[in-house]
Amino acid sequence: MSTVIEVSDVTLRRGRAFLLDHVSWTVYEPDRWVIIGPNGAGKTTLMQVVSARMFPTSGQVRLLGEMLGSVDVFELRPRIGVSSAALLTQIPPEEKVLDVVMSASYAIFGRWREEYTNIDFMRAEKLMSQLRVDNLADRVFGTLSEGERQRTQIARALMTDPELLILDEPTAGLDLSGRELLLATLSDLALDDLSPTSIMVTHHVEEIPVGVTHALFLKQGRVVAAGPIDEVMNDDVLTRTFDLPLTVRSVDGRWRAQAALPRRGWVY
Repeated sequence: MSTVIEVSDVTLRRGRAFLLDHVSWTVYEPDRWVIIGPNGAGKTTLMQVVSARMFPTSGQVRLLGEMLGSVDVFELRPRIGVSSAALLTQIPPEEKVLDVVMSASYAIFGRWREEYTNIDFMRAEKLMSQLRVDNLADRVFGTLSEGERQRTQIARALMTDPELLILDEPTAGLDLSGRELLLATLSDLALDDLSPTSIMVTHHVEEIPVGVTHALFLKQGRVVAAGPIDEVMNDDVLTRTFDLPLTVRSVDGRWRAQAALPRRGWVY
């Protein structure tokens, strides 16, 4: 198995604050990971590091066989597909959906004078069909629903045929139907052996797609637990991660969690 990510004793500080605190973590080629933790746990910061957009204060990070800090990140970043709220705000609202996806080939937002081949068009159309936005090709991005925007952004993230796919809270802001449609699509990707190694960030275990193989739990910048999801997704780990008595169970491949507290008169 090829190593895709190797994070070794990584710490990231901003002033006196530790955003990441001695984090070690290894991801292999066939893995599909989910990262879970409360607000401020360091999830997005870790994703910034492993997408070569932020450097740690100390420790080592090896991405796709390259050592961060000794490689040109502008050559490394095209090998990593990213979908996040931060990138979502950079997409011009007047841009057509097809062009949003296509322009990933040049790592730009907004088409200008770049040239595309028939292979580019065919790949974009295939990905848009896979992400269920092919019927939106001529719509402008600003008119899409949140779910349609998320699926379009994931199609864009896959356009360059990345070796690593990072999805930072892809279900944020979606209603129930939008969430379930997106999770069905993400399950298809996770279960496809030809899909790239993937990492998804979420606050909620209910938003973990079928097909995810591993889980990393973060709290205050530290790793609570990491490993195969069936081994680390349990009451104890979830309770320690969120500082609340919780129970968790799997139903038809999807996870469910709830507070393990008395129904009346409890004080926490």
